[in-house]
Amino acid sequence: MKTSFLLLPLIALMGLAACETVEGAGQDLSAAGTAISQESREAQTGM
Repeated sequence: MKTSFLLLPLIALMGLAACETVEGAGQDLSAAGTAISQESREAQTGM
C-alpha cells in the first residue's frame, strides 16, 4: 500500500513529462511543415 502511494506521484510526473515532449514534437513538425510550404510557394512563383 505504501509503495503505491509513492509510485503514484512518480507515474503522474512521467505522464506530464511525456505530454510536454509530444507537444514539443508537434510544434517542431508544424514549423517544418510551414517552412516546406513556404519554400514550395517560392519555387512555384519562380517558375
